[in-house]
Amino acid sequence: MSTTAPDPATRFWSPALRGLSAYTPGEQPQGTGWVKLNTNECPYPPSPLALQRMAEAVDDRLRLYPDPTALALRQTIAAQHGLRPEQVFVGNGSDEVLAHAFMGLLRHGQPVLVPDISYSFYPVYCALYGVPCQPVPLDEHFRVRVADYLQPNSGIVLPNPNAPTGIALPLDDIRWLLARNTGSVLVVDEAYVDFGAESAASLVDEFPHLLVVQTLSKSRGLAGLRVGFALGHVDLIQALTTVKDSFNSYPLDRVALAGAQAALEDEAHTASLTRRIVDSREWLARELTALGFECLPSRANFLLVRHPRHSAPRLQQDLRDRKILVRHFKQPRIAEHLRITVGSQPECEALVAALRELIDPVRHRDSKVTPA
Repeated sequence: MSTTAPDPATRFWSPALRGLSAYTPGEQPQGTGWVKLNTNECPYPPSPLALQRMAEAVDDRLRLYPDPTALALRQTIAAQHGLRPEQVFVGNGSDEVLAHAFMGLLRHGQPVLVPDISYSFYPVYCALYGVPCQPVPLDEHFRVRVADYLQPNSGIVLPNPNAPTGIALPLDDIRWLLARNTGSVLVVDEAYVDFGAESAASLVDEFPHLLVVQTLSKSRGLAGLRVGFALGHVDLIQALTTVKDSFNSYPLDRVALAGAQAALEDEAHTASLTRRIVDSREWLARELTALGFECLPSRANFLLVRHPRHSAPRLQQDLRDRKILVRHFKQPRIAEHLRITVGSQPECEALVAALRELIDPVRHRDSKVTPA
């Protein structure tokens, strides 16, 4: 019998928490003057209509609970995707929606399959809910091979585009996998889909084991509002609703419901915002390539890059010393890569100017960033 005394700091913790490695969010610096390219936030303000509706929602109605079914918001989402409100679930950010999916749909004894380089919250959910997690390696070009997922599983989770690689799967690959993996749910996490990838929402009516998850944090500029949603067969949505109502019947407050619906209605603003980010992404990729970086082909609002002659951790620190934040992950296959959020065009230009100085300080004295 072990005589090791329990850690006093965790003696009241549930056993499942003691070995849990929680998700680590990107740095949120205090103070001003930072160029923040480390958390894939939108560099532009949300829809003016959304801001107006949220301001109007701040009144004496806040004494009342919000609609627990979020019916008006679900109707708006359903109409945009050619679905019925019963096929839509909303939650407090797509992270909560994903957590409910892991709890309610992916616990069947077999492992959950996820890419080996992917959103690092997926293994955390598996550990939290006692689900075996089976990483499936990306190929040598950091792409998902859907045929590798034809193995016993309790479910498959694929971010599309993938994070942190930014590489997107074509819709035909997702359809191919759905047609062959019919005994478990495929969750397609589309946090970044609006920046150039194909949504699987059009397949929801065709495949009852497909759950598509999206967020308003990226392409609608509402990361601070925390609104996400899922699209799927009514049976899948009912499972998520059962988890929600066993956990928190009111995940979205009145302000969030008003702002989210307005942001979705303002499609012109979303199109303008995403177009500006895509243009800056392509400009940034060209500039980084000219500096010797290897850039993966991204369809998201970020780039995953490496420089063959410069250490990624060193570059990250040197940029931080200049008040520019980018993200570095310590996973072996990408330990020499940096994930760079596409900021506003001036922020992208500031990053390139700093990298020019760091990578070739002699030539930097006589060079200038080429405007977009």
